[in-house]
Amino acid sequence: MSAAARARRLDESAEIIVLERGEHVSFANCGLPYHVGGEIVDADKLLVQTPASLKAALNLDVRTGHDVTAIDTGRRVVKARTADGEQEIGYDALVLSPGAKAIRPDIEGLDSPRVTTLRTVDDAVSMKSSVDDGARRAVVLGAGFIGLEAAEALAIRGLETTVVELAPHVLPPLEAELAYLVTQELRAMGITVRDGVAATAIERGADEDVVVLGDGTRIPADLIVLSVGVRPDTAPFEAAGIECERGAIVVDEHGRTSAPGVWAVGDAVVSTDAVTGIRRPVPLAGPANRAGRLVADDIVRPGSARPIPTPVGTAIVRVGSLTAAMTGANRVALDSAGIGYRTLHLHPNQHAGYFPGASQVRLVLHIAAGDGRLLGAQAVGLDGVDKRIDVLATAIRAGMTAPELIDLDLAYSPPYGQAKDGVNLAGMVAANVLDDTLRLWYAEDLDDVGAEALILDARSVQEYETGHIPGSLNIAHTELRDRLDEVREAAAGRPVRVLCASGVRSAIAHRVLTQSGFDSASLSGGILTLKAALGDRADSVLTKYDRADTVLTK
Repeated sequence: MSAAARARRLDESAEIIVLERGEHVSFANCGLPYHVGGEIVDADKLLVQTPASLKAALNLDVRTGHDVTAIDTGRRVVKARTADGEQEIGYDALVLSPGAKAIRPDIEGLDSPRVTTLRTVDDAVSMKSSVDDGARRAVVLGAGFIGLEAAEALAIRGLETTVVELAPHVLPPLEAELAYLVTQELRAMGITVRDGVAATAIERGADEDVVVLGDGTRIPADLIVLSVGVRPDTAPFEAAGIECERGAIVVDEHGRTSAPGVWAVGDAVVSTDAVTGIRRPVPLAGPANRAGRLVADDIVRPGSARPIPTPVGTAIVRVGSLTAAMTGANRVALDSAGIGYRTLHLHPNQHAGYFPGASQVRLVLHIAAGDGRLLGAQAVGLDGVDKRIDVLATAIRAGMTAPELIDLDLAYSPPYGQAKDGVNLAGMVAANVLDDTLRLWYAEDLDDVGAEALILDARSVQEYETGHIPGSLNIAHTELRDRLDEVREAAAGRPVRVLCASGVRSAIAHRVLTQSGFDSASLSGGILTLKAALGDRADSVLTKYDRADTVLTK
């Protein structure tokens, strides 16, 4: 619809026809879960435009119920199946925007009427009706963005909800140490999380179905939401000889396909990742909408249209009271592309700590190992996540290095941020890492570090007693300069690896140690990141001092 609307604004004389398979056009896909959850009460609010409103405002000929089944690129004709039979419609320029369809895994019983997707207005209305009619237990297959939004909506409505995800953690694109925070929030909402396991069968029953998992677990369900991913919906176009790559339409920088006079945009096309160069579909609303506009420019004003930018994959989701967001590449993508990188973990407040309501933003950045170019960022928090990720997405688009974040002149007032915003702070940490002022070690290295180095805990005694790494030496960073002999004796020639709560005090301790001749490094993100990385294992790994029993316990 963005292509059609832009084309009309550029050319009042053009005949513009829009063919839509379903009943609705220009509807708010991203708002569907919030209708199910009751936050968007009226389903009509999801209809951004209708055929009538588009005709009145833009003189567009919008034809719903037209399922395009074939293209003859030689004759420049599309064939569409309608209620009145098959039709042929000619074109001078054709824009393909078929989107994606839900992946349907090979699960016995998946054809049960209790199984639904959440991709159309009708899906949302039907799901809400099921809830209104008394559904009590729901299983969501897939813990990606839509799956978690659906799970949240169902939990809000009071359903006993279970999320099943084959990947090791929910929100697979999110780094594990942040995804665990989302898992904890889901549990706090009463949602059961089953990750690292798949559904193998759905047993249909008269009153309820049973979802059977690979580990033998059986979960009763009145409602089953299928959300395990999507694939480009391109079969008729591939059959017409339009070049595709693993089912996605290949396009050039202006959206042109291999067929003359045919463009394609959205979830159905191959995109080249701006950071890694990996070719893949990017099923996100923002890039699709903007690409539609640029394709219209290329059709109506050839030669002057700007190219479609490569996507950086910025995405955000609300889960309960938390927000999780990401932009650029994660570890998996960087490893797959063979790009060397350094990872930074920070926990800045979203606004001044002395102003009421301050809370931490858990921030992860990946920077290029050589020049420090910003490669990716992710964040989870109660507030301020969207602001930081949007700034970092802009920085990635601009090709900035992480140290250049120091110089960004960001809005500051105590209710909104800090004089040293988390984004600026990330640049400072990055600069220190790149010039070796700060050396980091990571939570995943804990076993090796414990075997080969002295772990120095730079927190206070009181903090240390709440949970610490067994065998670590506790010296508060404020006392370290006067107790270096203790560190030297305990280290006995071994490296020293420092930690604190978030990485700030351990960075100070690291500078004291390294300038005193020690082989030192600071734990990235501190024990906050360590606990999140350990996940449910944290309590068994960290030793706590129980004052009631005056014994050390694990």
